[in-house]
Amino acid sequence: MIALRLFMSLALFSSVAFAQASAPVFEVASVRPSQHQVGPDYNNQLTYSTAGFTARNITLQRLSAEAYQLQLKQVTGPPWIDQNEYDIEARAASPATREQMAIMLRSLVATRFNLKQHNETREMRVYELVTDKSGPKIHPIDSSETATPAAGFHFRGDLRQLADLLAIQLSIPASNNPAEPARASTSPIPVIDKTGLAGTFDFSVDIHPELGTDMFATWQRALQDQLGLKIESRKEGLPVMVIDETSRIPTEN
Repeated sequence: MIALRLFMSLALFSSVAFAQASAPVFEVASVRPSQHQVGPDYNNQLTYSTAGFTARNITLQRLSAEAYQLQLKQVTGPPWIDQNEYDIEARAASPATREQMAIMLRSLVATRFNLKQHNETREMRVYELVTDKSGPKIHPIDSSETATPAAGFHFRGDLRQLADLLAIQLSIPASNNPAEPARASTSPIPVIDKTGLAGTFDFSVDIHPELGTDMFATWQRALQDQLGLKIESRKEGLPVMVIDETSRIPTEN
C-alpha cells in the first residue's frame, strides 16, 4: 500500500512538473511601470497579434483578467490593482493563439508580479448575451478572411470578446449634455456569452446613442434588430479571482 501511494505521488508530481515545463511562455517580455499614468478614461490600451502582446498603461487588474479570461469585476485584490499602470511588450517564440497567449500571461503575472491568488464563486448581477427568439443574423467567417468594415461600430472576434466589450459599453450612463462625453464605469457589470455560437465573427453595428437614453437600451435595440442577439439580466454564481499577494513593482526585465 505504501509503495502504491509513493508511486501515485511520484506520478502526480511528474505530471505536474511536465505540465509546468510544457506550458508556453513568452520568449521575451519587457514589463515596466508607465512613466505617465493616464487614468481610467485612457488606460488599458492593449493589442494582440500572433507574435505577442503589447499593452500601454495597463492595470494589474486588467492584465490578470486577460490572463484568466475574466472580466474586470471578476478580479479583486489590493485597492491599487486598478490604479497603478504598466507598459508591456511580450513576444512569443512562435505564432500563438489567444488561448496560448492567455497561458503565457498567467506565467508573466506570476513571475514578474509575484502574484498569488485563489478562486471563489460569488453570486452577482450579470448580463447574459443570448440569441434572440428569431435566431442569430450573424455567421462565423474563416479566420483568415479579410472583411471590409462597413459604416458604424466595427467588431471582429469571437462572441466572448464581444461580451467583454459590451460590459464596458453598457456601463456608459445616459447623457443629457452633448458637449460632455459620458464615461464608462470602472466597475462594469459582467456580460457572459451564452449564445453557444463559436468561431470568428466580423460585422459592423449601426448604433446611434441618443440624449437621455442609456447605452443598455441603445445596444439592446441594435443587437436585436441587426445581429439577432439580446441581453438578459440575471443573478448567478461567477468565478472570481482573488489576488492574495502581489508586488507593485515588477521584477527586472
